[in-house]
Amino acid sequence: MKPKVVYKPISSPEEAEEHLVYMGHLQNSARRYYQCALVIAIVVTVLFCLMAAQLLLFPLLCSSSTEKMEILVKQDNSCSDPCNIVLVESIPEGLEYSPNSTISPSVFQSWMTLLSQAKCSVDIASFYWTLTNNDTHTKHPSAQEGEQILQEMIKLKQRGISLRVAVNPSGSPTKDADINALRASGADVRVVDLPQLTNGVLHTKFWVVDGKHIYIGSANMDWRSLTQVKELGSTVYNCTCLAQDLEKIFEAYWVLGEANATIPSPWPDTFSTIYNKETPMEVSLNSTESHVYLSSSPPPLSAKGRTDDIDSILSIIDDAKKFVYISVMDYTPTEEFSKPRRYWPVIDNHLRKAVYERHVTVRLLISCWANSKPNMFPFLNSLDALQNNKSHYNIEVKIFIVPVSPEQKSIPFARVNHNKYMVTDRVAYIGTSNWAGDYFIRTAGSALVVNQTCTVNSTNTMQKQLEAVFLRDWDSNYSHVIHSLTSYKGKCIF
Repeated sequence: MKPKVVYKPISSPEEAEEHLVYMGHLQNSARRYYQCALVIAIVVTVLFCLMAAQLLLFPLLCSSSTEKMEILVKQDNSCSDPCNIVLVESIPEGLEYSPNSTISPSVFQSWMTLLSQAKCSVDIASFYWTLTNNDTHTKHPSAQEGEQILQEMIKLKQRGISLRVAVNPSGSPTKDADINALRASGADVRVVDLPQLTNGVLHTKFWVVDGKHIYIGSANMDWRSLTQVKELGSTVYNCTCLAQDLEKIFEAYWVLGEANATIPSPWPDTFSTIYNKETPMEVSLNSTESHVYLSSSPPPLSAKGRTDDIDSILSIIDDAKKFVYISVMDYTPTEEFSKPRRYWPVIDNHLRKAVYERHVTVRLLISCWANSKPNMFPFLNSLDALQNNKSHYNIEVKIFIVPVSPEQKSIPFARVNHNKYMVTDRVAYIGTSNWAGDYFIRTAGSALVVNQTCTVNSTNTMQKQLEAVFLRDWDSNYSHVIHSLTSYKGKCIF
């Protein structure tokens, strides 16, 4: 018996067409599914690769983007304020120059102007306060200017003006008369215990008024700094950019004046600056295009971006093309107050290098008075000895002596050239520190640096003014070549 054959039914043309359409739909669906799956696979693969790259390269990308942001910020270092800068001096009573000599406006008049123009705030960073005869136990009439300054400050609260003072510890309640008077008038005073924090002192001397005017220089809050001590500083008016940058240094002192304060490491970003020796402020000073920045010491008190004072000094010396003129009360390549004694030739080496390698002329004008340390003079003689008829090294040292009358001898810690500045053929530097290692390692100081070399044919730059002051003193009857000094123990004899 033959097996039964099963035949597939023959579809009609309509049924066949419907079948073909159905199969086509199935194929199209399968094709779309495959395409979607392929796209999803590609996307997943790309995302996986990106995630892997991010994990591997994220630190580099962050660093790169941060650096780019910093560069962008640093490029925006211009200041549109029409700033006015004035060189100011205190010339001690009895110190007289020849007719037509350069004489700058007085520190006293500068301080009185700042106080009269103040509308909102006065912030002062200071070493100590001795503005009256009572503090020095004297009855000298030249204390009148200091007493007038103190009275104007006591009146600030009545005018609706806040006064903040950051000051070094006095070490004795008997030395706090001025500070107590200020507190009683409503001033806020904070004692910054740098002896405990850095083993140094708060030696800086500057004012910030209304966040737009500043004074910085060698003068302490002392009546003698106005009439009995030779001082030099700078007052800058209507310069918000510069004043607010100096305010950041003051705020650092203010924070350190809190009870049980410690030095932050690092300092919060609010204390940082974009103005330094690499990216100085681009600003107009007396209608003259200028590059300006503020430096600070010691390094632990410098927030991000701030140039350390010693780095500022060294860079200015290294930048000089023709001359470096220095006028400071004390100069020694040592740490004056360290125990055991330490040699510190940092500045000394750069001066010798400038003379030897670049043939730069170096002149040092150093003070000699009853409180000069004898060990300073052999080091100065060593620098001066570099110059002789055969070496052709252009370096000289002179000693500046402020004349003193029998009456003036009774005034303690007076009759001295207290200047702390440097001027080169390119830069003016006005500081608050003596030039010894301690002042840059542990002691709080600050400085204003002005470079106006971008100005062509200008005859009234800060550099030119400061050079004129230096040459006036250098050529005066009060300056003496150091090798003519016969005695410096207790008094300066030539």
